[in-house]
Parts: sequence; structure tokens; C-alpha cells
Amino acid sequence: MYRYDQYDHQIVRERVAQYGDQVRRRLSDELTEDEFRPLRLQNGLYLQRHAYMLRVAVPYGLLSSTQMRMFAHIARNYDRGYGHFTTRQNIQYNWINLEDTPEILGQLASVEMHAIQTSGNCIRNITSDEYCGVAADEIIDPRPYAEIMRQWSTFHPEFAYLPRKFKLAFNGAVEDRAATAVHDIGFTVIKDAQGETGFRVMVGGGMGRTPILGSVIREFLPWRHLLTYTEAIMRVYNQYGRRDNIYKARIKILVKAIGAEEFARQVEAEWADLKDAPSTLTAEEFNRVAAYFEPPAYEKIADGGNALEQQKAESKPFGNWLKRNVKPHKMPGYAIVVLSLKKTGVPPGDASAEQMDFVADLADRYSFGELRVTHEQNLVLADVKESDLFALWQEAKAHGLATPNIGLLTDIICCPGGDFCSLANAKSIPVAEAIAERFDNLDFQHDIGEIELNISGCINACGHHHVGNIGILGVDKDGAEWYQVSIGGAQGNDSSIGKIIGPSFSAHQMPTVIERLLQVYVRDRIEDERFIDTARRVGVAPFKEHVYATPIKIQHNAGEDAYA
Repeated sequence: MYRYDQYDHQIVRERVAQYGDQVRRRLSDELTEDEFRPLRLQNGLYLQRHAYMLRVAVPYGLLSSTQMRMFAHIARNYDRGYGHFTTRQNIQYNWINLEDTPEILGQLASVEMHAIQTSGNCIRNITSDEYCGVAADEIIDPRPYAEIMRQWSTFHPEFAYLPRKFKLAFNGAVEDRAATAVHDIGFTVIKDAQGETGFRVMVGGGMGRTPILGSVIREFLPWRHLLTYTEAIMRVYNQYGRRDNIYKARIKILVKAIGAEEFARQVEAEWADLKDAPSTLTAEEFNRVAAYFEPPAYEKIADGGNALEQQKAESKPFGNWLKRNVKPHKMPGYAIVVLSLKKTGVPPGDASAEQMDFVADLADRYSFGELRVTHEQNLVLADVKESDLFALWQEAKAHGLATPNIGLLTDIICCPGGDFCSLANAKSIPVAEAIAERFDNLDFQHDIGEIELNISGCINACGHHHVGNIGILGVDKDGAEWYQVSIGGAQGNDSSIGKIIGPSFSAHQMPTVIERLLQVYVRDRIEDERFIDTARRVGVAPFKEHVYATPIKIQHNAGEDAYA
């Protein structure tokens, strides 16, 4: 993984010192809160309902065990013993004291981490496929390109005050696990007919108040022009993006207003003067960065499938975990393991300091000291020997990290919501917990099959509800918390925006609403059809009719007979 060079160390060290002085001046009232606000936001510090929240960047979701132990240290010593992994592959701490933040940032810098540009109208943390570099279906490892983009965009003076925040994602596999279609710019690394590496460039995606899927503005961009073409996009947006209305300031609004074809024309015109600029990539520069992402020292492993099959046969729980939480690896004898942060009774995405220390230990013993954060709010050990899977499963299970529900109903994406966030209209976590408790039956979940349920506490859509197969949005109705439901959303290669089924519901009604949606799915599905495929085939009407057919009574312990 990438290691800081002398320039990284210097700029982060200088930023920590600068910020420390800013905090000192705020605490002594030399700075007002209004004066301090843009300064703290530049360092990832938000003021929320109860305390400050610090958001730490995890570039393209990649962590070392040392960095994870630092996360645990911060949770234990400066927060309330836990951290929250987000849909942007970051970690957030919700109970931070202002006076502690310079020290926290200094300790993060000691393990080559920071909170720079995790807020503000700038290029935010760059995300990627959590399996990059190891996925069996990967065409090209996108991590070197993501790192080059991180270096270029950090402190870029021209793009420090954009009309609005800006999000980029990279994918290099057959299956798009980076949700590129709902990013301001989504890059898919591909090869052309001659075998040259380049990018398919998608622009103008996003969720929030106006959910839109991105448009492809260039089918093939040669790799050496990654930065110059991105600069052209940013310049067009910076010049013409709206600054008079915060709700219409994202690049998606500009692309929609003038059309993708005209936007692409303007980008090409801007790029004509940039394509051979100094920021054109060279093979030397690419190779310098790519050297950090050389594969680890894999062993040549003989086929051990028989032992694994025997372990599966002897333990159904282990077999369920293998089916849901273990993914194919490009190297024979190795596997990708997803550690679920979605155990029933725990807020989705939360991990305790003890769990973070434990995962760091697992990474050292089983995965070359490296781990990943997913935008679905789980953790990944990317390089586990198949012969170690059973032992790892037993250890993970003992620490509440082996729930076999990846991709299933209770693998819920959920923002912190009204329990913490001052922007939220409604709580998210209690709704997620109530739904998880209602359907806390793994046999039932495996029978239902793949389904994505996403919850956001407000229209900003940090919980990605627009692309959930079932999406839940918290809304404010006369000061009360209500929840709007949509179906048919999806991320990946066949992305779609969900459609609202009708009037909103109370929090107590939500588990029964989900129950009724699933009843329609089970009734109307064809053989092993997934929920999203059934919803697309039959449309919203059957679901809406069944959900609203009779008043919803408040139930706390529903039986499973309705699904039989």
C-alpha cells in the first residue's frame, strides 16, 4: 500500500501545526465560531447535535493494521470507545472534544493519515472497489490511479472552493463495486482494442435532493491524460456550476441543465489547451506510484478444496459464512473475507475499539497486515489463505464480526441520522435496528436472497437510499419523524434510482412495511429471481397495493409463517 513520501509528511505536518494554532485562537475567543467554521471543516471537524464529529479519510478504502490500531486508540482515548465506518470509506468519531483535535490529528499523521478534504466544497476522499488488486474479475488494479488522483487533488489551489463538494470513484473490475454511476466523476479502468489502458469517464451522477445517474462523456481516455482531462471537467464545473443555490450547485445539475453532449463538448474544448500540460502522466510517474501496490508474497498453494468442503459439510454456520462473506480471489488458494459490521443490535458500520484492535491482529496474522473499508460499511481482509478460513471464522465469530449476511436483508447501509447529525430530519439507527431485529433469522434471509436495504436520515442521502433495492428516507412532517419508502434502486453495472411507493410511515410501522414488501416479492418472484429483478419486472403497483391495503398495526415480534 502507499507510503507517505517527504512531501506528504511535510504538508500534513504543516497542516496539523496550522490547525493547532487555529484551535488555540478559537478556544481563547480570538476567532469567533463563524470565523473558525471554515477552518475546522477543512480539517474534517463538524459540529453536530451533541458534540464535534471528526471524519478521517481512508483513501480508496485501504488501511494497514497499524492505522487500524490508531483508529482504536482514538476511539478509546478521545471518543466513547467506538468509531463509525461510512459510505465514503471514511471513519467518523461522534464524541470529540475540540481541544483534543490537534493532538488527534498529530497522532493520525504519525501513521500517515489525515482528515484533510473530508469536508468542504472540494474534492473529497477518493473511493474505489474494496476488492481492488485481488478480485477475480478485475481487469486492471485502479489503486495507482486513485493514489495519483489523491496526490493531485489534495490542496489543489484552483479547486479548493468549488460550487459544492465533489466525489470521485474508480473501478477496474467487470462488476462495478465502486458505485461509479452515482459519483460526480466515475472512472472505469479499461483496455481498448489495441490493449492500451484508459478510462471510461462518467460525469454528473449523484444522490441527494436530485438523484441522477451519471452520463458517459468519454468512452476511452488514454491513461496518461487522467489528470488533464479531470482538470478540464473541473474547470467547466468551477466556471458554470451554480453558486446562488446550494441545492442546485452539484455538477449533476449543470450536466442535466445543458445536456451531457454539450457538457462533453465544453470539456473537450477546455481539454484542447490542457492535454499536453505538465500534469500529463508519464510512465515514470505511474511506475513510481504503482510500485507501492505490488502484490504481497503469495505462496504457491496446492488445491485444498477437499478440506474446505469437509469443513463446510461438518458446520452449516461455517458453510453459510463461506457463501455470503467469502469472495473469490485472483490467486489460487486465497480468498477475500468480508467482516460484517451488521450484527443485530449494533448500529450498522460501528466498530468498537476492541474490535478494531482485533481486526488489526487478524490482518497481521492472516492478510499481510492490510485491510479494507467498504462503502457498504463493512471491513475486508483481502488475502486470506483458504486453509485459514475456518480458524479465522471461529475467531471473528467470537468477536461479533462473522454474521453471514453480506448482501442480505440485514446488511443494511445506514447513516448516523438524527441521533447525531444536525442535518438529519429523522433517526436512522433505531429503524435499522428494528428491521434487523424483526428479520433476525438467517435461514429466512438466505431464502429471501440478495437484497439491498439502505436508510438515510435526510435528503442528503449519506445512506445511499436512492440506490437501495429498498430505500428508506427520513422526512420531517410538522416536527414529527416519518419515513418515505422507495423500491427498485440499485448500484453496480445496472444502476437505477428507486421509485417512491406512496405516503410515508411512522418509525414503528417500518418493520411491517418491509414485511409486506417481502410478501409481494415471495408471491411474485420467478424461481430464484432476486428482489430487484422482481421489482423491475412487476413494477411498483403490486408492492404499493399490498403495503397500503390495510392499516399497519404495530407489531414487535412477527412470525415467519407469512413468508412460507
